[in-house]
Amino acid sequence: MAHESFEDDEVAAVVNELTVPIKVDREERPDVDAVYMTATQAMTGQGGWPMTVFATPAGEPFFCGTYYPRQQFVQLVRAVAQAWRDQREAVLAQGAAVVEALADSRLSGANAPSGTITAALLDAAAASLLREYDPTDGGFDPLAARGEPSPGPKFPPHMAMLFLLRHHQRTGDAQALEVVRHTAEAMARGGIYDQLAGGFARYSVDNHWLVPHFEKMLYDNALLLRAYSMIWRLTGDAQAERVARETMAFLRDGLGTAEGGFASAFDADTAGEEGLTYVWTPAELIEVLGEDDGRFAADLFGVTEEGTFEKGASVLRLARDIDDVDQPVAARIANVRARLRAARAVRPQPARDDKVISSWAGLAITALVEFAITAQVVEAQRGTPIAGSALAHAAASGPGGGFAGLGAEAVAALRLAVRAGSLLAGTHLVDGRLRRASLGGVVGEPAGVLEDYGCVAEAFCALHQATGDGRWLTLARDLLDAALAHFADGEGGFYDTADDAEKLVTRPSDPTDNAYPSGLSALASALVTYSALAGEPSYRDVAVRALETVAPVILKHPRYAGYSAATGEALVSGPVEIAVADPAGDSALALAARRLAPPGAVVVIGPPDADGVPLLADRPLRGDLPTAYVCRGFVCDAPVTTVEDLTTALTH
Repeated sequence: MAHESFEDDEVAAVVNELTVPIKVDREERPDVDAVYMTATQAMTGQGGWPMTVFATPAGEPFFCGTYYPRQQFVQLVRAVAQAWRDQREAVLAQGAAVVEALADSRLSGANAPSGTITAALLDAAAASLLREYDPTDGGFDPLAARGEPSPGPKFPPHMAMLFLLRHHQRTGDAQALEVVRHTAEAMARGGIYDQLAGGFARYSVDNHWLVPHFEKMLYDNALLLRAYSMIWRLTGDAQAERVARETMAFLRDGLGTAEGGFASAFDADTAGEEGLTYVWTPAELIEVLGEDDGRFAADLFGVTEEGTFEKGASVLRLARDIDDVDQPVAARIANVRARLRAARAVRPQPARDDKVISSWAGLAITALVEFAITAQVVEAQRGTPIAGSALAHAAASGPGGGFAGLGAEAVAALRLAVRAGSLLAGTHLVDGRLRRASLGGVVGEPAGVLEDYGCVAEAFCALHQATGDGRWLTLARDLLDAALAHFADGEGGFYDTADDAEKLVTRPSDPTDNAYPSGLSALASALVTYSALAGEPSYRDVAVRALETVAPVILKHPRYAGYSAATGEALVSGPVEIAVADPAGDSALALAARRLAPPGAVVVIGPPDADGVPLLADRPLRGDLPTAYVCRGFVCDAPVTTVEDLTTALTH
């Protein structure tokens, strides 16, 4: 509609004459989008974007729809204007009725049945999710699970993957792990993954991960970085390691902003054409690489004369294994990828949206910290120890910082996370409250919504664990206190907007996950983590009550509550609190604590009584040896000083 209608002078003349047009940026104002999407779904039985809503001057929607072709849209505008002119009382009554229905829907949601988060509920949710597993292409699709044709589209199920990985950690469920590994492999081999520069597209238009909608979103790549890092840490899978490293590099090189944040997205099209930057023909490969390497690349990436996209072009997919090949082949693959990447760089490029969205940046920070810790653990297992103190010191170090030889990639990831956290703390946090977005280092006016508070508080908790800096834990507490004061609904759940935010025709509240965690699930995760780090049970109690309001969704529709279910796994596992009193931070005990941490566990490493680190308070060394303290629900085992004893404490 942007190209067909909104950029057309004749259409614009009609719209401007008969209406007051308002275009909503749903990234900056998800609250406005949520209200009118609910109205659209209620009035039409479906929703989607573009979303077309006609409303009264008071904002009450009376006619809703989605996409309209140019001529139909013009006719619709004229018909609505005529109804407003000739039947205004009926139109106003319709708008009032819609708003009343939306209010009734919110009330029934607040009083909806709740349940208790138990191991049995999470086991049932995992079993339900596994029944929807597509055994051919991975992912979750009820049709494909039954062996029936499924047309797509298919979205990366990152939050469901995180839930199943934590479920596997708690229960040892081999099927849960295998489903996640297969899904991750299928996506990484498909066209949804950028085979030259890393990073995932928003979704595939088919059911096989082959042809993407080429838009790349920060939140998808942040959540997938967490999933691939976790697979890498749990299994040592070479492909998961490569994809995690490349996705981290994409966040850094593709989405990093000059101010230290992360841009929100790359457009789907280039110069009005989808795929223009990314697709190839065999002839184009040969032109760049020469005859031999061109044919090699065509075979490697599944580029055919018929094409898999449009006009005989193909989306690059991985048709051969590249993670377990001998050195000469690996070198040739790396050379081919580098040359194609360089050639692609001179093509027209999709536009980048440089807005830094608070919640999405928070997801990226948490992902980078988890990647850094994974890299630290894996390198140590390979006999290349990375000092925990090096990770912490990296926060304050400039480029190089004397740590190039100590896990440079892990240190680089943590530096990115700290810079982004500093941007959020210094720019997005205004008078104790979060703003939604910034651009060029200048914060915007729209207020932060619940997901912003949850995702950013969780990110600050992650930074506290990685760096041992008490400032991050204090910032997390301040955000959580603000959320509890301004977003709670009095029924155990939360509204998505604050009580002092701009008043809309109804106050949105949606606890289900969509493309990224809901406000409720993000906040619950942050509350559980903060409670464990600070030793303050009251925050955990609030999280438990919030998750109880969404327990029926976790049980019946786990695909839409994956983040809440993952937090539930942390709760039923403790969550475990691990404090390692270790002044150097690089002992085998410290590394074992990170490697063996159960689902949702919090881990802090540092000197006894470190300033601003509650978990290290009154935790002395035993016999001048690094000492680990393992607690569950604030009840602690006897301290241990050996890896063997720590392993026993964490696996029994």
